[in-house]
Amino acid sequence: MSGKLNNRVAVVTGGSGGIGLATAKLFAEQGARVVITGRNVNSLNKAVAGIGNGAIGVQGDVGSLQDIDRLYKTVAQKLGNIDILVANAAAYVVGPLTGFTEEMFDKVSDINFKGAFFTVQKALPYLNDGASIILVSSTANEKGIPNHAVYSASKAAVRSLARSFSAELLDRKIRVNVLTPGPVDTDIFETITSSKEEAEAVKASMGQFAPVKRVGTPLELAEAALFLASDASAYMIGSELVVDGGIRAL
Repeated sequence: MSGKLNNRVAVVTGGSGGIGLATAKLFAEQGARVVITGRNVNSLNKAVAGIGNGAIGVQGDVGSLQDIDRLYKTVAQKLGNIDILVANAAAYVVGPLTGFTEEMFDKVSDINFKGAFFTVQKALPYLNDGASIILVSSTANEKGIPNHAVYSASKAAVRSLARSFSAELLDRKIRVNVLTPGPVDTDIFETITSSKEEAEAVKASMGQFAPVKRVGTPLELAEAALFLASDASAYMIGSELVVDGGIRAL
C-alpha cells in the first residue's frame, strides 16, 4: 500500500471516537502502523476493528502515568519506536464559575494539561529523531466563553506546551505542532446533555456560532492532522493549525 505515512508508527491517544478515531483511520489508510488508546474497552475494541490494517488498541487513561508507561512499553514491544504521536485525549467538562467543583477542575486538568504533558514526556525515549508530535487544542484557547473557563485554560496550556516542547526538542529535529479545532460533530455533545434531541440542538447552536454555519466533521480534522504528521509540514514547528470554520478569524 502506498501512502503518505508508509511504515511509520503512529500513536493516537483518545482514538476510540471522534477526531482521534477519524485520524487513526486516515493514518492507517495512508500506510501507518497505528496504536490507539481509550478508557472504555468495548469502545476501544470496536474502534480497532473499524480501523483495521493491523491497528492495536491499548486500554488506558492519560491522566494515569502508569497507563502512559504501559502504553509506550506495549508499542515498543510490538512495533518499535514511534514516528508520529497525536495527543488527542481530552475531557470536556463545562460549567459556571460559581458552581465549578474541585472534582470537575481536576478531571479537566489531569487529562487535558497533565495528560498532554506526560504523554509527550514519557514518549521521548521511544520517539525516533525527526518525529512529529501533534497536540490537539481547541479554538476556545483564545476565546472568552461562558462556562468554559477551565476547559479553555487547559487548551491554552496545550498551545503553550507546543512552543516549549519545540524549543527543547530542536536538537532531535522533533516537530511539535498544535491542531486547533472548532466545534466538531462528535459524541461529545451527548456527554454534556441529557438526551439525543438536546445534543442535536446544542450542536446546531454551536454550528451557528461558526461563520460557516455548521460544525466540522472528524474527517476534516483528520485531514489536517495528516498534513501535520506528514513531510508536507516539514517547515512547521511550534505552530498552530486552526480548523474552526472561521470562528477565530472572522
